[in-house]
Amino acid sequence: MSPFAEYAISALLLFGGAFTLIGAIGLARLPDFYTRLHGPTKATTVGVGAIMLSSVIYFSAMGEEIGISEILITVFLLMTAPVSANILAKAAMHIGVQTMKNTQGKPWEQ
Repeated sequence: MSPFAEYAISALLLFGGAFTLIGAIGLARLPDFYTRLHGPTKATTVGVGAIMLSSVIYFSAMGEEIGISEILITVFLLMTAPVSANILAKAAMHIGVQTMKNTQGKPWEQ
């Protein structure tokens, strides 16, 4: 394996791990349901995508073919995470989940 591939894999793993950790901390620490949606949908999606990309580079550098399953997992993750977060937020708005005290605007009263 070339040193460039090793550096790229290492950087993507660190980047993905950091984003996944930030998403997990956001899920645990943010104050209400609506703000907690950002952690797993944005930061964790980028983190898992970077980890999957490092896996693709690793297996490509080892002389194996590019794994179609890794690409499909990444595409599935990038397509389903925003949609599921949107559905969760709309369901929460529909049943009247409370927001933080200083939240401005009421988009669900339109």
